[in-house]
Amino acid sequence: MSQTLQGVGAAPGLKLGQAVWWRKEKPVAPSRTITDPKSEIEKLDQAIAQAKEQIEKLREIAAERMGEEEAAVFDAHFAFLDDPAFTGEMKNRIENQKKNAEAVCQDVTEEMGALMASLDDEYMKARADDIRDVGSRLLLILLGKQPFDPSLLTPGSVVIAEELTPSDTAQFPEGVAGMVTAKGSKTAHAAIMARTLGIPAVLGLGSKIEQIKDGDTIVVDGDKGTIQINPDQDVINRVRTQIEQQEKARALALKEAKAEAKTADGKRIQVFANIGSLSDIEIALKNHAEGVGLFRTEFLYLENDHWPTEEEQYQAYAKVLSSFGERPVVIRTLDIGGDKELPYAKLPKEENPFLGHRAIRFCLANPDLFKTQLRALLRASVHGNLWIMFPMIENCSEIRHAKALLNECREELISEGVQVADKIPVGIMVEIPAAAIAADLLAKEVDFMSIGTNDLTQYTLAADRGNEQVAHLYDAAHPAVLRLVKMTCDAAAKANILVGMCGELAGDPSMTELLIGLGLAELSMSASTIPEVKQQVRSTDTAEAKKLAEQAILLEDGDQVRNLAKKG
Repeated sequence: MSQTLQGVGAAPGLKLGQAVWWRKEKPVAPSRTITDPKSEIEKLDQAIAQAKEQIEKLREIAAERMGEEEAAVFDAHFAFLDDPAFTGEMKNRIENQKKNAEAVCQDVTEEMGALMASLDDEYMKARADDIRDVGSRLLLILLGKQPFDPSLLTPGSVVIAEELTPSDTAQFPEGVAGMVTAKGSKTAHAAIMARTLGIPAVLGLGSKIEQIKDGDTIVVDGDKGTIQINPDQDVINRVRTQIEQQEKARALALKEAKAEAKTADGKRIQVFANIGSLSDIEIALKNHAEGVGLFRTEFLYLENDHWPTEEEQYQAYAKVLSSFGERPVVIRTLDIGGDKELPYAKLPKEENPFLGHRAIRFCLANPDLFKTQLRALLRASVHGNLWIMFPMIENCSEIRHAKALLNECREELISEGVQVADKIPVGIMVEIPAAAIAADLLAKEVDFMSIGTNDLTQYTLAADRGNEQVAHLYDAAHPAVLRLVKMTCDAAAKANILVGMCGELAGDPSMTELLIGLGLAELSMSASTIPEVKQQVRSTDTAEAKKLAEQAILLEDGDQVRNLAKKG
């Protein structure tokens, strides 16, 4: 009997294939007391060397199939194997706790993976997969066990797994039709690699995944986040027709994406990419991003074991700016604190970190750390078209304080003989309801505003996006959220400044017309959706879009809005 299961659409596309379970042995390490720590450390060193050899081969495969930038994920794996906080900690515990290498490897991997998974930042949560991937590889080597054999996958296979790591995905042979997992998110490296390979992916099925058996016929819909198990022949025929149509449409959208996006009546809409690390630059350029609407700087802090220096930050910012030339690159200052733990920062625990001492609040309370980032940004400004954006702004005084520190850094650098760009637009994230409500006041202080619908939705609807029990309440298309978006757009128009959106809603092609109708002039999203969004922009008439927006904000819930948007 046919069944349809709902998960999370992590890589777009529609495919039909046969289920093949990627069953991986979960190694369990025996714990024992040792008398010779030196020999145990030598055994660990040998395992590390062997793991590096394996990862180097995987990197070569990934570079050949996906390009150098996507293969760069494995550079982080190499770094973990040399990281004092990871393998260095293993050696310390072998020496101090007199425990065997296998048990120590398992403990440290679990602890570091849990730490990164606990962070509220989706990108950094996904980095927990990398830690576990490396740690599992190391443990298998120590235990003398072999990983899953990818030769079991044949063209047309739909890979079914509890979860998939970057190492797993890199080994997919040509012709894999799709991937389906019980765990995972859109920002997991495995999902990113699936998008690069053009493999539709549905993640987060949970225990429902056990209903899938080896050999089942599976329809994977990465756009809707659904799978169908053993559909009837009529459905199969219909899906095959849809697949053919989608492949032609995607090819055309990518070809047309080279051109700028203008509505049918000539309004220019900028379509930018969200970037979470330097490895995302190439895919953004391949999909013809017109700039970067959100460059998250947290990776520099969260993937380090120390506060990143001014020089370390300068090098990263200079690279992304030079990669995009004259195109705008909006770099968001540090959004950390409270819910995002840094072992070296020793941040105090908070009862409600979502409403806590984070982002601009943390930076203004730690001006020396903030100025290190601001100096690095100003130094890098000569390498491209830098726009600086402050996160989680709630009032005008925060903007003025941040701008004063920025000007202070500019004066310092100029007095030191360092060249700085003459004009650097300064803007804010609108992600707190208070900021949207007072947008008319805030707009007078800045050059642009960008609406972060992920947090704005969470705060407006009082629904934690990471809490499964209230996940059904979290919907960025809710009319209450859209009203705040419109208030912000109206305030920006009155102040004659640019207003954009960099939340997940911006990357939903079915919502493009509505967002233009609300008044947005710039949309920033995951790079893979840029071609389709540009296509939607070109088919939009602004007058009709405004009528659609006026109707949407009067509706009762997000489902009604989405249905209206699809009809529109």
